[in-house]
Amino acid sequence: MSLPHSAGGGAPSATARQVACRLPQLLAGLWIFGMGLGFVVLGGQGQGPWVVWDEGVSLHTPLTIGTVAILTGLALVAGLICAREPIGFGTLMNAMVVGLSTDVTLALFDQPASVYGQVALTLISPWLVALGSGLYLGVRLGPGPRDGVMTALHRRGVPIWLARFIIEAVPFTIGAILGGTVGWGTVYWLLVIGPAVNLGMKFFAWPMVPSRWIDMFNALDARGHTVSRTNRRRPGPPSP
Repeated sequence: MSLPHSAGGGAPSATARQVACRLPQLLAGLWIFGMGLGFVVLGGQGQGPWVVWDEGVSLHTPLTIGTVAILTGLALVAGLICAREPIGFGTLMNAMVVGLSTDVTLALFDQPASVYGQVALTLISPWLVALGSGLYLGVRLGPGPRDGVMTALHRRGVPIWLARFIIEAVPFTIGAILGGTVGWGTVYWLLVIGPAVNLGMKFFAWPMVPSRWIDMFNALDARGHTVSRTNRRRPGPPSP
């Protein structure tokens, strides 16, 4: 999604400059998020639901854990587009950068030989993910693909708690059946990640930007494409 220019065709508008200033925080947050996911895999004590899915699929395919995460994210984005849900620049970057960061982390670091090192990585990982989440959600350029699915279900009458349960329980169950690592680290992750993300978002939130920056359908409409206003949906607040 290109940045709009001023009416005179010169420098980008003030809004464009504001959004551009948020990109470093967005990328840093997504990279740290992916590092946290890599650390929980290296810890080997059990991981969060979506990492269980990524690992389970990777065990039965030539794909790496990060590649599974990228393909899953892109598939969810495609589904959101078909459902005409808000798709922002941050949504697309989440689908691609997190998986890449996870693979780079797994390539650069070996699993600790001692159980103490493994436990340390397991304990640190959700806090890194929470830091990354606070950074990337704080720029308000669109939620991640998985959160987008949750809000899409909610808009179609599914209670938010049930929508969240569905998007966590389904990949976790399939991933566990496929051999993804489940252990005490999984329980620890589920207990810590929510409060940790809420804490992270308190420190990194930016003011809301105009909806066209977090809704590509609005952006296309502004460029002259025909998009029915009745089919457009305003994005809700980002979810942890």
